Amino acid sequence: MYTVIFLQEGVGSLMSMLPFLAIIVVFYFFMIRPQMNRQKKEKAFQSEIKKGAKVVTSSGIHGKIAEINDTENTVTVETGAGKIKFERSAISMELTNKKLAPAKK
Repeated sequence: MYTVIFLQEGVGSLMSMLPFLAIIVVFYFFMIRPQMNRQKKEKAFQSEIKKGAKVVTSSGIHGKIAEINDTENTVTVETGAGKIKFERSAISMELTNKKLAPAKK
């Protein structure tokens, strides 16, 4: 008799936790996992930037890559106003004629 009561309480607490666990699983597959994929793509895009590519920075500045410094992880962008040094992570998309590849955030 006591065993049945304890078993029913265990099943009841498991059933009350089921919606909470389902929310965590849905949150992972719809929020966390896609964000991780976007970050991987953005990192790959930023590492593949080449000299001469037309780009747009995250602040909206359009220009052409004039120089890449791998040791400092910076790029020099040539704009209409002159040359500006940016962190590589500030480049948000490439605007070459071959492809328009936005880095989704």
